[in-house]
Amino acid sequence: MPAPQDSEERVAAGRASRRPEQLLLAFLGELVLDADVEHVPSAVLIGLLGELGVGDAATRATLTRMSRRDLLAKVRSGREVAYGLTPASEAVLREARGRVLADEPFAPVGTGWTLVTFSVPESQRDARHRVRAALTWAGFGLLRDGLWIAPGEVDVASALRPLDGELADVELSAFRAYEIEGFSAARAVRSAWGLDEIRAHHLRFLETWADVEGSVRPLRDMTALGADWLALLRADPRLPAEHLSADWPSGRSAATFRRLREELIGAARAELAGLLGRSGVPSGT
Repeated sequence: MPAPQDSEERVAAGRASRRPEQLLLAFLGELVLDADVEHVPSAVLIGLLGELGVGDAATRATLTRMSRRDLLAKVRSGREVAYGLTPASEAVLREARGRVLADEPFAPVGTGWTLVTFSVPESQRDARHRVRAALTWAGFGLLRDGLWIAPGEVDVASALRPLDGELADVELSAFRAYEIEGFSAARAVRSAWGLDEIRAHHLRFLETWADVEGSVRPLRDMTALGADWLALLRADPRLPAEHLSADWPSGRSAATFRRLREELIGAARAELAGLLGRSGVPSGT
């Protein structure tokens, strides 16, 4: 059995693949949403992401970009700048939380398949990108031009709800589908998703986190763990077991995340409370 990694090795293992926005969303979902925290000073966020290998300029640019997209509310107290959630970011984080904390995050919900087809005017490329991102998070893969498929009974309305204000010009239709006897969906699965790539995502997550113990910086490590978990959830579409090998690693991934989150979350909240108590912007300002 591999020797347990320490906290520094754990954080360093995934630095290159963690995007600043993903780290911030993980932090906000775990430590700000439904917590007694209304605003977090930019200095705290810059310091946290700095520990995770993100430069100050990149963090500032990400905070500005998320504010412009109405995912962060910017407030001032004297010379101090702080950021809080908006209704839009709360909707995104609440939708994500259901799967983040699900007992079986890699099992399809319901039976059969869900199909979606949509068309976006060429002038609305940003809307097209966000629809595709929302569908990918909900487990959809591109079956062929214009046709997306997801395992189970996906609540398409909920998946797209954070985009309600951007769908006016989007022509979208959704359908339920079931296999016809004698016509397996295996070919569609191979076409829409790369199983080897999905397995590789799980193995990278396990390589980073499965054999780690202890944390000297729980806030940093909880943020890194949350970001890696979000990336894994986005990569795995929740395929039915009959399309997966017997040694599929998703069960080990889920057990690893639950164990480490339980170890880290309380201490991470306490560390954040201490940082906010020492900052220039009280958490309830």
